[in-house]
Amino acid sequence: MKILIANRSEIALRIIRTATDMGLETVVGYAQADCGTPFTRMAGQAHALGGTSYAETYMNGAKLIELAKRTGATAIHPGYGFLSENAEFAHDVEAAGLTWIGPSPHTLRELGDKISARQLAERAGVQPVPGISEAISGREEVEQFVARWGYPIVTKKADGGGGRGITIIRDDADLDHFFLAQGDSLAGIFVEKLLEKARHIETQCMRDSHGNFAVVSTRDCSLQRRNQKLIEEAPAPGLSEEQERTLLAWSKALFEGADFVGLGTCEFLVDEDVFFLEVNPRLQVEHTVSEEVTGLDLVAEQIRIARGEEIASVPQPAGHSFEFRITCENPTRDMQPSEGTITQLQWPLGHGVRIETGVAVGDVVTSAFDSMLAKVIVTGPTREAAIARSLRALAELRMVGIATPVALYRDILHDAVFRAGAFSTRWFEEKFLPEWKQGAPAAQPAAATSIAYAGQPANPQPAERQTFTIEIDGRMAELTVPKGLFGGGTTPSPRPQPLRRAARSRAATVTEAATGDVRSPIQAIVVRVVTEVGAPVREGDLLIVLESMKMESYVYASLDGVVESIAVDQGANVSAGAPLLSIAPAPSEAGKE
Repeated sequence: MKILIANRSEIALRIIRTATDMGLETVVGYAQADCGTPFTRMAGQAHALGGTSYAETYMNGAKLIELAKRTGATAIHPGYGFLSENAEFAHDVEAAGLTWIGPSPHTLRELGDKISARQLAERAGVQPVPGISEAISGREEVEQFVARWGYPIVTKKADGGGGRGITIIRDDADLDHFFLAQGDSLAGIFVEKLLEKARHIETQCMRDSHGNFAVVSTRDCSLQRRNQKLIEEAPAPGLSEEQERTLLAWSKALFEGADFVGLGTCEFLVDEDVFFLEVNPRLQVEHTVSEEVTGLDLVAEQIRIARGEEIASVPQPAGHSFEFRITCENPTRDMQPSEGTITQLQWPLGHGVRIETGVAVGDVVTSAFDSMLAKVIVTGPTREAAIARSLRALAELRMVGIATPVALYRDILHDAVFRAGAFSTRWFEEKFLPEWKQGAPAAQPAAATSIAYAGQPANPQPAERQTFTIEIDGRMAELTVPKGLFGGGTTPSPRPQPLRRAARSRAATVTEAATGDVRSPIQAIVVRVVTEVGAPVREGDLLIVLESMKMESYVYASLDGVVESIAVDQGANVSAGAPLLSIAPAPSEAGKE
């Protein structure tokens, strides 16, 4: 088997290492920005995909399949993200005579639609979160649901998943704004009760084509912000025996009901009861903690299942493991994206510490791809020991040039609520983070140091020489030559390509200056422009819907006036400070200046 890895950065490296351990050849395609990065160097072959954007490269299924056939690859591993849950891509891979390392296209379709996944759960005798298991048709239906279950509720998109397309509605006013923002676009939207005191518990599962099923471990992923996981751990602490039995039985029922063959994760919300949330039919970012407490290689299990082999025997989990997502996000600035050059980098070492990363010194971090730079996985014999080891490991970690949440994570580990395992999915965002931010500037010297270096040019090579990364017959190589050899002018710095996308960040309510200019406080996507040029607006009127951190945020007018100009269209990517629209203040407002 020769595997094309349809992904990039740390997860591509993760798959390459396991495939190499198994004696298998690997191929990767790469975007222009990723030329010369570690995953392209470690792969057996690396080929330029001929593009810079998602659509041109890692989301271009036809181009990836063509590369697989051209290089003699016999299988495609999608990793996570990108096309990993795309049923049409999986179908096209199999239609091309290649092995798809993942669940069948049919399973991907059934679980990819969150409404059909709820219906599957109900047929399997699994209790989903209280909700409506079909697309809503109008406001009356939602009001009837609220009359029974009360606020708060959450609306979701059937093709969302992973926190995308979520809107929290806490009262009638929120409901008004939701329907105003959606207009007639209700297709595929369903409603669930928002469980604010619940924990987010997962089961890492696998099932082979012979019908063998196993739960590898439970995981607790409750430490979240805007439905984005920050810290994960295995096994999930504090579950009762009855809850564990329910989780295992329901996970098996879900996999069998979906005829799921492969590796996947069942997600639940747990308070006194257990409620089904969704099934992720792919490798999860946090799969590493399940590996650490069992000794299994889950990527190897994926490959074996795809080859028609039986799954391995799963040992009883031993010890406790944490995973910390190291992202280019600034916790002292409300997790806004951090950009710059990594000028210094030191990873923690020692027993029980594992690093998964795709970055190196000299890499330039900009808004090209995902915000995650690395994962630090720390394991100890007990949860308490793992916390102590994590504090030591995070203290050793040094990344200069950009801001990261490392200092924030250390403070979380010291918190009594976290140490007791007594937190829910809302605890970090509503309780811990607001209190932490009050003292953050003085308490975060590491973050401040990183910010101070942001934007400084990297100069990892001597000034008189220049290094280029080149591709020769699918293999990466470095060419070092005297500076200026290829021309009289200055040459580009060694590796200044943008590596990551820092797009999944918070979009706050936008305020206007006295002029009425409306600017985005952070990078986001314009989901919908509700108003139009020439329209009168009053303070509090909805203007624009943004999506950031996979959640929709509403932009309201903060003064009376008339919309003078609109600078963005639906679907536009806007950066922090980018103009959205301008309001000409009403005469009474203008007179206040």
